[in-house]
Amino acid sequence: MSLEADALADRRRLRRRISFWRVLAFLAIAVALVAGISLTDTDGRLIGRDHVARIEVQGLIVGDRKQLALLEKIKETDAAKALIVAIDSPGGTTAGSEALYDAIRDVAAEKPVVSVLGTTAASGGYIAAIAGDHIITRGNTTTASIGVIFSWPNAEELLNTIGVKVNEVKSSPIKAEPTLHKETSEEARAILRGMVSDSQDWFRDLVAERRGLTGLDLRQASDGRVMTGRQAIEAGLADALGGEKEALAWLRSEHGIDADVKVRTYRAEQRFDAFQSDAARILVNLVAAVIPGAETLVSEPVRIDGLISIWQAE
Repeated sequence: MSLEADALADRRRLRRRISFWRVLAFLAIAVALVAGISLTDTDGRLIGRDHVARIEVQGLIVGDRKQLALLEKIKETDAAKALIVAIDSPGGTTAGSEALYDAIRDVAAEKPVVSVLGTTAASGGYIAAIAGDHIITRGNTTTASIGVIFSWPNAEELLNTIGVKVNEVKSSPIKAEPTLHKETSEEARAILRGMVSDSQDWFRDLVAERRGLTGLDLRQASDGRVMTGRQAIEAGLADALGGEKEALAWLRSEHGIDADVKVRTYRAEQRFDAFQSDAARILVNLVAAVIPGAETLVSEPVRIDGLISIWQAE
């Protein structure tokens, strides 16, 4: 009887040891998996491998600090052998476009940059494009629109109609002009015209420097008109028709970029938070295989002070 009890106790101790080492093995696998995920990009490729970086310029350009930081990262990443700037933007603020242009030119000082124009690359979008060393456009891309505008509404008649009067005390007549509630004075208009002209001169000089245009060609290209991609090539504002395939071919022929080098997209939305969630879920699922109830570590709601609204797929 004593021998049977001892054997039973031994079996229990052995089972506990096996469970312990099984959990440890699962944790080791999970850690290795987590490390592997952290070293890969969104396409599953190792981050340390040579690649062509791609950054997407979409929508309104406002000088996004995260985007500028990405460009700085690309510049400092030795594995990024070149940069493709994929542009689909109607423009944005002049200062924001200037900041983006400067950041792209900083990258171009270290590695080749090619701009690929999508549906639209106009105004500030074209400022981003000329930061590249080579511009590839679709034939029907809407581009150019080299110019600057300052606009404001005038609701004076509307306010008078509904009986609203705005009172103000200003340090000078041109302070805070133009305003919504009255007609803008000629003095204020002259100041605004000076601002627009100064910015337009900067934009035109940028085009002249980057595209090598002068005289009549420069004046016609920078009069504010929009163009198709085909017209832009004819006007000297772009280099070739095509898309990313042609961009990669140019990088190979002009800069010796290996044909097997993959393209990796750098995005301002960091993957770290999503990666943490996925890694935690994988880890908990593995542990739950040997420790029942471990899934509650992620399934139970976390208490957060304040109001939040969050959607999570079941």
